[in-house]
Amino acid sequence: MSSTIPCRICAGPVQEFFDFGRQPLSDAFLPVDADFSQEFFFRLAVGVCGTCGMVQLTEEVPRDRMFHEDYPYFSSGSAYMREHFEGLAKRLLTTELSGEDPFVVELGCNDGVMLGTLADSGVRHLGVEPSASVAAVAAAKGVRVRTSFFEEATAREILAEDGRADVIYAANTLCHIPYMDSILAGVRALLKPTGVFVFEDPYLGDIVERTSFDQIYDEHFFFFTASSVREMAARNGLELVDVERLTVHGGEVRYTLAPAGERQPSEAVAALVAEEKERKLSDLTTLRAFGENVLKIRDDLTALLTRLRAEGKSVVGYGATAKSATVTNLCGIGPELVPFVCDTTPAKQGRLTPGTHIPVRTPDAFSGDYPDYALLFAWNHAEEIMANEQEFRAAGGKWILYVPEVKVV
Repeated sequence: MSSTIPCRICAGPVQEFFDFGRQPLSDAFLPVDADFSQEFFFRLAVGVCGTCGMVQLTEEVPRDRMFHEDYPYFSSGSAYMREHFEGLAKRLLTTELSGEDPFVVELGCNDGVMLGTLADSGVRHLGVEPSASVAAVAAAKGVRVRTSFFEEATAREILAEDGRADVIYAANTLCHIPYMDSILAGVRALLKPTGVFVFEDPYLGDIVERTSFDQIYDEHFFFFTASSVREMAARNGLELVDVERLTVHGGEVRYTLAPAGERQPSEAVAALVAEEKERKLSDLTTLRAFGENVLKIRDDLTALLTRLRAEGKSVVGYGATAKSATVTNLCGIGPELVPFVCDTTPAKQGRLTPGTHIPVRTPDAFSGDYPDYALLFAWNHAEEIMANEQEFRAAGGKWILYVPEVKVV
């Protein structure tokens, strides 16, 4: 393992601690007649910076390969997530956006699920979304969208046209972006001195605690902690002033940054930093132990699926998620173990999963003739899904989960 890769935040040495091997683009679902020899693969490995503690991928996938006009993820697809974003929008209306003529910018606004609520309230807003397909859905809701990537040059163009922002927000977006220096320079340029940059992303502490290793895939470049975000902010003229633990997507943290010296950091920041230090969250020993747990899940899951196949039991996948690419490709799970995956996203239906080429079918394929077992790739929505699929349970069906360990429920 090499320690010579420079950190994308501070240029310190990044030590690799786990290698997921050859992986495809997680959202590159293939047509059934695709030329598989042309499929793009890269080495998915993750390391930690010895200087600033930022956990990150060791190889970068070109952004235009991941986020493009056919990007198939829509935030509004989950009722739980719609409520989450609408609730945040309503909170911002009573706090940071309660002044005269407030302006909010969202990075990676997706289909406008958060900004739609603010647009309905008459708040000046702008979504910056590079994926044309989801941006078009947002625009159809009345959300003002700019179809581009956000970086410093983008921020200065927005500043010239709209003025400074009271709030810049990003959900499940910032961790996707390797060129953080340009992002944060843009935030500094665009944000009012009294404004805040709020972002929420998967939390390394939860990933390690739950061994939710499928949170690691091509689109997730950084894996944040309060400690590493505080370091990152300080290097870019910003300050971490608040943190909030979230239950969405298997465990996230909402970070609030402000221009340095403008706001008093909350007690929650110091508390979470202290907790991370006590857990030795950025230590190689801790992270290598996480890797050992990943290998155990890999072995246990493949053994279970192989046994069920030998017993003649039917198993299908539930949720053709981006993160399922990490699971299926690490474990070697193809159509011989899981004949198909059902998913509600029309853009994925009738296609094949990345790398392992499992057919993706409509939900009717699941409910028409219930299988014996369903492998729940969308485990972060388990409560919502299981509540909707009570007939599967009533028919004798069982769920296979693999986070935090392999079990049948």
